[in-house]
Amino acid sequence: MQQDTKRSLIIIAVLAAAILIMAGFYGRDFLQSLALGKEAGYTFVTDIDRWRKTRRERVVRARYDFSLGPQLHDVPLQIGQWTGENMPQDNIEVQILLEPEEYVYRRYRRADGKIIWLSIIGSRQAKSFHPPQICYNAAGWRTDVASEEIPLQKGAVYAMKVNAEKDAWRHSVLYFFLFSDYLRDQSKGVTLFKVTAPLGASEAETLALQKEFVQLFFIDAR
Repeated sequence: MQQDTKRSLIIIAVLAAAILIMAGFYGRDFLQSLALGKEAGYTFVTDIDRWRKTRRERVVRARYDFSLGPQLHDVPLQIGQWTGENMPQDNIEVQILLEPEEYVYRRYRRADGKIIWLSIIGSRQAKSFHPPQICYNAAGWRTDVASEEIPLQKGAVYAMKVNAEKDAWRHSVLYFFLFSDYLRDQSKGVTLFKVTAPLGASEAETLALQKEFVQLFFIDAR
């Protein structure tokens, strides 16, 4: 009887400790989110993973509103030296499988002929997001995946970098997720920001081009 009582007390103690730890994390995120909401401008929490927090999580200040809503389509077509055009969203599989609430798909071209594709997906549904390498692998592409630092005016954000290759085609992809606050409340929506470029003879040159493009949208991070 005493052993049963002791065992019950141990279980209760372990559960109580677990609850306190979870409450501590939630409380920290809640307080940080309150402070984040008082900052001026378009401020978001960014990370390379939508499902869990990573050490790459940062607070980023953006030049445009990347929260879920129709304003995602207001990102300018003319930005820096780049001129963009909206591409047809005629991929039925994307619409059926992902069901994004907002989907911006553009091709930007620079005067020297360089091309970058910008994809912005906003949704409250988990099904709307998956790592781009899944699509590449399913289509028979070979991929290499790693995280990549993108310096800003102050601080840096991190993106997942995907190098994909199939036959004569080679792509470089940088992507990360944007959340409204530290709590990552899915009901407020999540935004995927993805930049894709043809991978030329120099991987370093292509990567530098993508980073310069991302820097046009985001100011600083911490």
